[in-house]
Amino acid sequence: MSPPPLCRFCRTPLTQTFVDLGRQPLANSYLTPEQLQAGTEQAYPLHARVCGRCFLVQVDDVVPAEAIFDAEYAYFSSYSAGWVEHARRYAQTMTERLRLGPESLVVEVASNDGYLLQHFVAMDVPVLGIEPTANTAEAARERGVPTEVAFFNAATGQMLAARGQRADLMAANNVLAHVPDINDFLAGFRHVLKPQGVLTFEFPHLLNLIEKVQFDTIYHEHFSYLSLLAVEQVLRANGLRAFDVELLPTHGGSLRLFCAQQASGHAETDALGALRAREAAAGLDRIETYGGFTPRVEAVRDSFRSFLAKVKAEGKTLAAYGAAAKGNTFLNYCGTTAAQVTAAYDANPAKQGRFLPGSHVPIFSPQTVADQRPDYVLILPWNLKDEVMRQLAFIRDWGGRFVTASPETRVLD
Repeated sequence: MSPPPLCRFCRTPLTQTFVDLGRQPLANSYLTPEQLQAGTEQAYPLHARVCGRCFLVQVDDVVPAEAIFDAEYAYFSSYSAGWVEHARRYAQTMTERLRLGPESLVVEVASNDGYLLQHFVAMDVPVLGIEPTANTAEAARERGVPTEVAFFNAATGQMLAARGQRADLMAANNVLAHVPDINDFLAGFRHVLKPQGVLTFEFPHLLNLIEKVQFDTIYHEHFSYLSLLAVEQVLRANGLRAFDVELLPTHGGSLRLFCAQQASGHAETDALGALRAREAAAGLDRIETYGGFTPRVEAVRDSFRSFLAKVKAEGKTLAAYGAAAKGNTFLNYCGTTAAQVTAAYDANPAKQGRFLPGSHVPIFSPQTVADQRPDYVLILPWNLKDEVMRQLAFIRDWGGRFVTASPETRVLD
């Protein structure tokens, strides 16, 4: 028997399973017809564990980052109107809060296609995006957002600082979970951030994942699953500290954590202390809290499988909306096939004409929904449920109904 893996932060042996989702393909690796025909799709163990020392939840490190975030990464943030609006509000708020202007610099790490920085550009605030995927970086440049193609880490931070690029504001939205070497990643910020600069992280809150059984947010691309408890330990180890926090509805419940250099003058808010107390009350600092998650995940899977059997017995059709990574984890854990889910609709042209990894469900433009007229539409990105139901309200014209599957399968009226 091989020894247990080590915690990616504190190097403690990981002996406690959080949930084991079996072997799965990469959740954002959508197949071309040629790749599907070749039959060479790879699958990797998707096993999440929790560290008994620092309580960082993490998946086994089995896939190199370069295999996930390649030159043709298929996720473009701007295809979600709700997410772009979320970014616009952030830009407006932070510009006012920090009094940003033409002499300031905003740096976003994992800036994707410029969905956020474009709003600062519109307010004449200088920006720089750091983005490892070439195709999304090119889309950002076309929006007028200067973007460097690079993975952010200590070396990248030192390079930017040597060029005199020091930031008044740094943003890192939904990226902290994506880095295999969390220490090297965080070490880069202290080089770029000005002495009194502000750094904000947004990430799905582990407490919501547990309470709402959001196991479908677990996939190889997400190396870590984050609580305030764990993140504060990693920050301190890398010369940073948190001083404020906001609770956000995005991605099923996220934190926006405000951070700064350890020696900065930013005063800690009551909101941060309240969240620490809430996590302690929920038992996130006790290893036994994490042990009961697997049976709850299995119950979600069994509920969906029962619904699939009902759809088949009725002779009806089920399609999915949103070729989302979380949906791929869910469908593959449930063992779903293209015979059970006949189509997936997605607004991203980079995904259309391809197939979902694992389940091999074909992906179509949303314009084809009215042609195919499915009886049920399963909303895979459940965090965008209201937006999707507004966009596809016309399915009710032929008696179509919406379905969500977390934390149990429900047909929505």
